[in-house]
Amino acid sequence: MALAEYDSFAMDRHRMMSEAARAFADREIRPIAAELDESERFPGELYAKLARLGMFGITVSEEMGGAGADVGSYARVMEELSRGYASVADQCGLIELVASLLAEHGTPAQCQRYLRPLLKGERRCAYAITEAQAGSDVSSIGTRAIETAEGWRLNGGKLWIHNAPVADFAVVLARTAPELGKRGFSIFLVERDQQGYRIGRKEHKMGQRASPVGALHFDEVELARDALLGPLNRGFHLMMSVLDKGRIGIAALAVGILQAALDASIAYAKERRQFGAAIASFQAVQWMLADMAKDTHAARLMTHAAAALMDRGERSSVEASMAKCFASDAAVAHTANAAQIHGGMGYIRGVEAERLYRDAKITQIYEGTNEIQRLIIARQLLS
Repeated sequence: MALAEYDSFAMDRHRMMSEAARAFADREIRPIAAELDESERFPGELYAKLARLGMFGITVSEEMGGAGADVGSYARVMEELSRGYASVADQCGLIELVASLLAEHGTPAQCQRYLRPLLKGERRCAYAITEAQAGSDVSSIGTRAIETAEGWRLNGGKLWIHNAPVADFAVVLARTAPELGKRGFSIFLVERDQQGYRIGRKEHKMGQRASPVGALHFDEVELARDALLGPLNRGFHLMMSVLDKGRIGIAALAVGILQAALDASIAYAKERRQFGAAIASFQAVQWMLADMAKDTHAARLMTHAAAALMDRGERSSVEASMAKCFASDAAVAHTANAAQIHGGMGYIRGVEAERLYRDAKITQIYEGTNEIQRLIIARQLLS
């Protein structure tokens, strides 16, 4: 296929997936976003519908149960779902990372047991890396898997794990050869109903409250040999291999928050009247809207550029870090402006601008803090 033909095909696919995700967000997500935020309820009904629409495993091949699309499509779906409610997009992003690992490194039996039911919405996953002393510094993980005659014995604990309260299984990073440092980690697939698998406290978050987070504890969990995902002692590298895609996903999620904030701010500025005129006529408000629009556009272009590099098979780590850092910083800054434009209304729970402000903050933290993103960018500049 010629490059021009490929570009045309990709653009058509991007447009179709974007439109499908936008229609779903407007029809199914936005009407219940405030209720989900208030109740912290996991939206199981949306989970099932998204699976039927093919919004899970967007870059996984059709043969393996995915959509068979590209990273550019994934970014556009993430943006539109996030414009509806970031908690829902967060689920799409989590499944994309776990599905990518399973599709690339899982055995046929593992894919049958975990990947296909995950993409059908029949099973829920958790991505268990973070610990009390291991956040940005993944190499400090203390969870340990010791080899036994039958397989492995897992001990340790994880904090702030997405879907920990509702997951049917967890993808767990653990030390298998401490003497090897970063080369001594492995990934394990651990079932919720295994003895010694305990779900800890569910956290009550500032934002994205319908995407549950909690702790997981592993106390003498006996694992069979087929619980190992991918090669032994390659877990750190495998987990890192999906981070660029993850950061593109979070950048797109932040763009969705930005777009929702811009839309809400424009509508309110036209409606709200002070001193006999709509506040949209005030230059101070106009400048905030203009800055919000230009940064949303820039963040979207940066995200799409990083996705395009990945789709071409080119190195995209710096571009993914730039997109994630810029988009999330912009989301935090401009949701604050959206709340300001709404005045006192923007401080009231249940108003979209107030929720967007809370939802934005975590985008600067998860999938690598923005301080880590700046280190990645700077190291490349100085290398």
